[in-house]
Amino acid sequence: MVETDDSARMDSVPSLIRFLITVGVLAGIGWGAMLAVVTFVEPQSREMTQIVPPSRLTGK
Repeated sequence: MVETDDSARMDSVPSLIRFLITVGVLAGIGWGAMLAVVTFVEPQSREMTQIVPPSRLTGK
């Protein structure tokens, strides 16, 4: 029976596949975090007023 250690197994995986798996896992975590924010956070509505200087209205 041949035993292999973990480092030998990781060396057999191509670096592109390892990169794609890492990016996929990070994207999944990000997607899950955004889904959690959308689901659990309720925005508060409030009135907003912003003063525009007259010089910006004339286009000068």
